[in-house]
Amino acid sequence: MKTAIVASLVASAAAFAPTKTAQASTQLSAWIEDTVVGVTPPAGFFDPLGLSKGKDDATMKYYREAELKHGRVAMAACLGWYLNAGGVHPAFNSALSNDPLKAMVELPAVGWLQFVLGCGAIEWLGQQIKERPGYEPGDLLGAAYWVDNSDEGWVSYQNKELNNGRLAMLAITGMIYQDVFVGDYGDMMYKQLVR
Repeated sequence: MKTAIVASLVASAAAFAPTKTAQASTQLSAWIEDTVVGVTPPAGFFDPLGLSKGKDDATMKYYREAELKHGRVAMAACLGWYLNAGGVHPAFNSALSNDPLKAMVELPAVGWLQFVLGCGAIEWLGQQIKERPGYEPGDLLGAAYWVDNSDEGWVSYQNKELNNGRLAMLAITGMIYQDVFVGDYGDMMYKQLVR
C-alpha cells in the first residue's frame, strides 16, 4: 500500500517537471508563447497528452474556460472538505458525519435538490454572461472591460488563479483518494506515511 502511495506521489510530482514544447502549428502557436496567461514556469505550456494539437482558438478558449471552472470548483471543494472534516456543517444542525464522503451519502433529498438547482442556476447565468460582446474565457464579472492582458498585475492575478486551481484539482483528488483507500479524511491525512 505504501508503495502505491509513493508511486502516485511520484507520478503526480512528474506533472510539474519542465517539458520542452515542440514547434506547433500556426493555429496553436499563439497559445504557447510565454506571454499568454497560463503559460507559467516551470512547466511552460503544459499539455502532456497533446489535447491541444491542431485546435483552433475557439476550442482553446473552451479548454481554458473548462480549466478555470474546474479549478474554481476544486478550490471550493478543498475549502469545503476541511470545513466539513473540522466539524463545521452549515446546515442540518451539524447532524451529518464529519467524513465528507459519508456526509454526502447522509445528505437528505432536499439537500441534493438545493445543490442541483444551485449549480444549474450558476451554469445558466454563466451561459448568459458568455453571450455578451468582448467576453473572455472565465471572466464572469466583466473585468475585461476595464483591464486587458497588457497590465502585468492583471496577468499575474490570472496566472495565480490558474495555478491555484490546478493545484486544487490535484489536492481534492488526493483527499478523496485518502478517504476512500486509507480511510482518513482529516487534517492528518498522511500520518500513515510518517509512522
